[in-house]
Amino acid sequence: MIKVSVLYPNNESATFDMDYYCKTHLPLVAELVGKALISSSADAGLAGGAPGEAPTYIAMGHLVFESVESFQQAFAPHQEVIAADLVNFTNVSPVIQISNIAG
Repeated sequence: MIKVSVLYPNNESATFDMDYYCKTHLPLVAELVGKALISSSADAGLAGGAPGEAPTYIAMGHLVFESVESFQQAFAPHQEVIAADLVNFTNVSPVIQISNIAG
């Protein structure tokens, strides 16, 4: 299985509406990609590694799929709709990482 992590970099002007992300955006993604999506989750950044340090990412979303191919096939047809929804919850551009789930 693979995990698609959508990382939203933090900066002084970064905004992120976690309520919208969890209640509207993730369900939209799930509906569009259908059964290919095994699970999804979201994390809100709290702090960096040093005391008083801001988190590197204001938020992260994680999507689990069986394979890179299943993700690409399910996501590609809906990429524009999903990307267009970003303005409804954040003002930062996400960074995407696809990882193999070890263990």
